[in-house]
Amino acid sequence: MNTQLLQQARVLDIDEQIELVEAIWDGIVNRGATPLLTEAQTTELDRRRADHLANPDDVVPWSEVKAAALAKIRQ
Repeated sequence: MNTQLLQQARVLDIDEQIELVEAIWDGIVNRGATPLLTEAQTTELDRRRADHLANPDDVVPWSEVKAAALAKIRQ
């Protein structure tokens, strides 16, 4: 790992760090290098999908989830 880059990222404020992580992740996805899921992750995703199919109206928009997460981080 490039420790100099990590140190530079650590001095960013929380919003900037989140934007950086999102940009890095988007770059990974765009290169087609998505990681393989573990068995536990696959099981959890299957459980969540089944729950969603059983309760399709029980959803929260991503904008609300993100705003709540950012608010919690800032506390």
